[in-house]
Amino acid sequence: MHAFFIIALIVTSIVAVAFMVERGLALRRVKVIPPEIEWVVSNYGGPADLPKLVNTCEQNPSSLSRLLLFTTEHLDWERNEVVTLLETRARHEVTQLERGLVVLEIVVGIAPLQGLVGTIYGLIMLFASNPDVAAAGNTNQFAQGISLALNATLLGLLIAIPTLIGWSIYSKRVETLSIEMESLCDEFLRKHYHANVAVTPMRRPAVASRG
Repeated sequence: MHAFFIIALIVTSIVAVAFMVERGLALRRVKVIPPEIEWVVSNYGGPADLPKLVNTCEQNPSSLSRLLLFTTEHLDWERNEVVTLLETRARHEVTQLERGLVVLEIVVGIAPLQGLVGTIYGLIMLFASNPDVAAAGNTNQFAQGISLALNATLLGLLIAIPTLIGWSIYSKRVETLSIEMESLCDEFLRKHYHANVAVTPMRRPAVASRG
């Protein structure tokens, strides 16, 4: 039965490694914020550049491209309305970036507990099967049994510590990428609406004719 806890910890470690690798690949900056899209936004001059922006976003699928394409579909709205709508959409994209981090958070919590349960179970079985082992002076067997039981706790900690480090790094990366995407979307909207205002002709007040 003690082997069951060790196997469970090994399975937990495999899950943790799989999600850490998957999130590490998915949260690369070039994957979330492609340089091509960043360049187009930085050099956006106005509505005339809109087809180029749309084409670049379609050729580089990413969280940023989806936000920008969603924004371009509502540019006929007032800017404040577009910003509110974009914030809602951005929360959805951030949730997608955070997908999998909850698994790492769970592993951080349960891995030490799994190890502790395995250790306690191992000690219970040790004393139950050999109630007089210490009294009989067979300390070697007693020490060996405790050592085997403590292996579960050690394994649980060895799983939890790297997973905690990975979870912290990825959580911070999601926060950083979210801020960068927000900044680029805001830059695009500012340039687009500013250019629209600049090209809109000013109406001169009508001069009343004198009789």
